[in-house]
Amino acid sequence: MSDSSPFKMRLVHLDLKGAPPKVSYLSEVFPLFHALGAHALLIEYEDMFPYEGPLKLLRSEHAYSPSEIQEILHLAKLNQLEVVPLVQTFGHMEFVLKHQAFAHLREVAPFPSTLSPHEAESLALVGAMVSQVLQLHPGARWLHIGCDEVYYLGEGEASRRWLQQGRGSTAGLCLSHLRAVASCVRAQHPALRLLLWDDMLRDMPEDSLAASGVPPLVEPVLWDYSADLDVHGKVLLMEKYRKCGFPWLWAASAFKGATGAHQALTPVDHHLRNHLRWLQVARSGPADALQGIILTGWQRRSWGSNPGLPYGKREHNCWSHSRFPVHQFPEHWYDHFAVLCELLPVGLPSLAVCLQSLVHGGFTPAVKEKVQSCLGISSLEAAGSASEDAGSFPGSNILALVTQVSLHLRSSVDGLLDGNRYVAGWFGPYHRRRKVVHPVMVLHIQPEALSLLARWDAVAQELEVALQRAFYPDAVDEWLEENVRPGLRRLQQLLLDLGEAATASGTLPAGPEPAPGP
Repeated sequence: MSDSSPFKMRLVHLDLKGAPPKVSYLSEVFPLFHALGAHALLIEYEDMFPYEGPLKLLRSEHAYSPSEIQEILHLAKLNQLEVVPLVQTFGHMEFVLKHQAFAHLREVAPFPSTLSPHEAESLALVGAMVSQVLQLHPGARWLHIGCDEVYYLGEGEASRRWLQQGRGSTAGLCLSHLRAVASCVRAQHPALRLLLWDDMLRDMPEDSLAASGVPPLVEPVLWDYSADLDVHGKVLLMEKYRKCGFPWLWAASAFKGATGAHQALTPVDHHLRNHLRWLQVARSGPADALQGIILTGWQRRSWGSNPGLPYGKREHNCWSHSRFPVHQFPEHWYDHFAVLCELLPVGLPSLAVCLQSLVHGGFTPAVKEKVQSCLGISSLEAAGSASEDAGSFPGSNILALVTQVSLHLRSSVDGLLDGNRYVAGWFGPYHRRRKVVHPVMVLHIQPEALSLLARWDAVAQELEVALQRAFYPDAVDEWLEENVRPGLRRLQQLLLDLGEAATASGTLPAGPEPAPGP
């Protein structure tokens, strides 16, 4: 494979906080990752890791077993993919702090997102989590310690007292915890290199960063998922970090999960533009400063699209009966409690385009042909439509069915309920509520409604079977509940109302029962 990329390390991020793939599906996609030019995986296990002892309550119902973790590592090695585990140690601790046993370690009592940096038990907790993860990842060269979006830091009672006593700033409080975590991990694993997201560092003064003792311990990952990424601004940020003493820097783009909280289909063009901008950054910044790039693939996402908020810009529009600023829910928030966005199989065409663009330094016709060949599709356009030619890559059937549902289910149901002249004109909300219908209208409405329900019920069942091959039951149920069942229920309710109205009229039988939903 010719490689003209300025990024010599390319990591694919697996966000397991939502719709974690079965190991059997990972065995199918790892060869594709390798073929497309990936060198490593950044695995954000969250509650899918098989924690033991007091941490066992962190496990989700379908958490991987230790033997499954070993199988994932084995499969990665077979496909020449290094594994970098990610353990959150400051922000995004919802999957830990939501449990009553750890609720006392929250920075702000009502919110389980941020760990209090004042409790000795906080450091012991993250130390135990890291220790268990590394125990099942022998030989790991890197560990990502998260530390992004530490919102509400400084708002807890202990922090407010600390700040009022003049012991330092919020930035200092952040740096103190980062130094403590990194020092603790490095003391046990001296050769381990630590990565962390950079958003909490961006607006800190250079002298504070340089004097904090943090730069020699960690490697910031500069993340930005926007299609119009500010190239010059990123270059300046890289130069700032180098001046502060950070020896190595990383970039982070996104191949999915960065364009909408409830996004079902991946906008490939947005992500391609993001990666082309990152190529410009790498070519314009300090030589050899960037060790590599992480292609993030978020699975639960909410809020807006800007990469974080700086220190000091505190707005005062607060929730009712709350002293916590609304701005501290950032515009780029990946969250344990959010709904599912694009599933991994749906994002694979985007990943293919982005990885190959990084490998070859741009997206040329030759790169497009390589992507099409890897995905088994006749054209990239087919991968994003309802065409039967959705490809032969692992999960391509999921993409085809999700595309059908996303593009046509709601519109077809809306077309019947709101656009059909018989429904709108003779069986609207007033008539449905009172169970009144002209008998002739039943003959006009019922066949079309039954046909539409049967069509979508068949698609839903086919999709459920396809999803079950790749994902665990809870993820399958969640995706169908969010994206399919509401439309089916609307059709079922129309037929139920129609049947009851027809029966009440005494002139026409209710007709066949509507098909049950999935």
